[in-house]
Amino acid sequence: MPKHYRPAGKKKEGNAARYITKSQAVKYLQVSLSLFRKLCILKGIFPREPKKKVKGNHRTYYHTKDILFLKHEPLLEKFREMRAYEKKIKKAVSKKNRDLAERLLTRKPTYTLDMLIRERYPKFIDALRDLDDCLSMVHLFAALPAVEREKIPVNRVHNCRRLSHEWQAYVSRTHKLRKTFISVKGIYYQAEIDGQKITWLTPHALQQVLPADVDYNIMLTFLEFYETLLAFVNFKLYHSINVKYPPILDSRLEALAADLYALSRFFDSRASMTESKAASISESDVSKDLGEGTNYDESELRLAQLQQQLPSNEPGALMHLVQNAAESDEDDSETRKCKALFKDVKFFLSREVPRESLLFVIPAFGGIVSWDGEGAPFKETDQSITHQIVDRPTQGHKFLSREYVQPQWIYDCINARILLPVDEYVVGRIPPPHLSPFVDNEAEGYVPEYAETIKRLQAAARQEVLPMPGVGKEDLDDPQNLLVEGVIDRAEAIEAAEKKRKMSILQKQYHDELKKELGSTQISAASGGNKDSVSEDIDTGGDSLPDISQISKDADSMSDILMPRKKRKLLDAMKMGKEKKQANVDRLKQRNRMIKEGKISEK
Repeated sequence: MPKHYRPAGKKKEGNAARYITKSQAVKYLQVSLSLFRKLCILKGIFPREPKKKVKGNHRTYYHTKDILFLKHEPLLEKFREMRAYEKKIKKAVSKKNRDLAERLLTRKPTYTLDMLIRERYPKFIDALRDLDDCLSMVHLFAALPAVEREKIPVNRVHNCRRLSHEWQAYVSRTHKLRKTFISVKGIYYQAEIDGQKITWLTPHALQQVLPADVDYNIMLTFLEFYETLLAFVNFKLYHSINVKYPPILDSRLEALAADLYALSRFFDSRASMTESKAASISESDVSKDLGEGTNYDESELRLAQLQQQLPSNEPGALMHLVQNAAESDEDDSETRKCKALFKDVKFFLSREVPRESLLFVIPAFGGIVSWDGEGAPFKETDQSITHQIVDRPTQGHKFLSREYVQPQWIYDCINARILLPVDEYVVGRIPPPHLSPFVDNEAEGYVPEYAETIKRLQAAARQEVLPMPGVGKEDLDDPQNLLVEGVIDRAEAIEAAEKKRKMSILQKQYHDELKKELGSTQISAASGGNKDSVSEDIDTGGDSLPDISQISKDADSMSDILMPRKKRKLLDAMKMGKEKKQANVDRLKQRNRMIKEGKISEK
């Protein structure tokens, strides 16, 4: 056979060589379809859309380099080893060799995804950018029930709940939360960490129903990767503020569903207790104090050890997760503003309110909060409580020293960054519209009425002056009006009037130069014409000057004609989108006008 022999057949080039179908990839890797899907999810490989689909439009295509990337993945060999081991266990069970089966089960091979995290996210900032879906998935499974039929084990649900509480504890105690919004789907949160905005969705605290048309195996594969990713992120964040990870859980508070408060009771190296004193208490000493001969798991030993380190009569230890570590850090202006929002406010939560969400957002903005139940920091009868959060008028006894408001008041205050008046949020009244902080009203072209009210309250808090409805900004800037209103004194009014006069002179000079420039352009464009008459028209301010708006319209129409068909269709789609947005704005304005006139109700 010649050295450079090649079998007869057509050489693959172009898309046929760069892309491969899913069935060809499965056959090439010699794995099952489910294992192929799992490898693609863990490695971050997704289908591609080639320009020309050689095998047909009904097939799924992958890049050839991605499949070669999977071929050399160490996890592939680990999965094959696990499959062979399962066959050995199945064979031992079928032969009723119980000793061999139990021995094989104890030595079953396992794997970790640590190397994949380092491979896909070489920098910590890359992991933060890809954390939105991770947090949403972890918070979703933290609220799901453990169902054996769908292969959702209990330990996975507990792990998701632990990871979500660790994340919320860091965001809350370092005051990194920025926005929150309650919707039908759930509660949206947005935090800002290291300059990255991270947005996630948490489901409502209701009984979750698992739909039957969802492939939970694929979701559990995503969850497996996300659990590892979030554990790495939490580890990095906790160590960035000198807090040990994983934190020590208070099992009693966790059993009482105290949520974030179960993630308290541990101090870092900068806490009040010195390291030497903390290290002097070992697990052996704790086990002796608890009684010899009694079997305690690791969490109980760590809890007992920590209880010896902390004073038994210190309720404040329940409220400070990483506050001691975070206080010494230099915060930016936004963090300081968030920390001081509920600084002098003390809250108490009634039973019917969303306790888990409020326990997360209130401490994130500097507030102190308690609830109705065991393990609470203070009782409802505490006279220092300033606000009580209630959702229905079921209070038998009301304290005159506190305000009774609905939970929406908390979220609206957070988004507005000010303490809003509580008159609109009292129990029994329909609260104002809950505006989304993720919508730019100015860009949408419609500003709700309550958004204007909040804007004026913010300006009043900053001691700024805004124009009244129907009054332009130029009227407010008039020094004479400001002097009459008493905003400025006479000397400041004279100085402002002088600045305004100089600005008008500069604007007039600019318009004169622009007029001369346009005139010179017309003179140079006139060929064979009477230049003297043109100059005379310019000097006398005649109608010979071109209309700038008409010139711009002609230029736009000419550019549309010369534009390629594909770009022109894209431009038409953009214009259609703007028209739809404007139609929606007009519809909202008409609806608001009809509500004010009493023709329709707000519902």
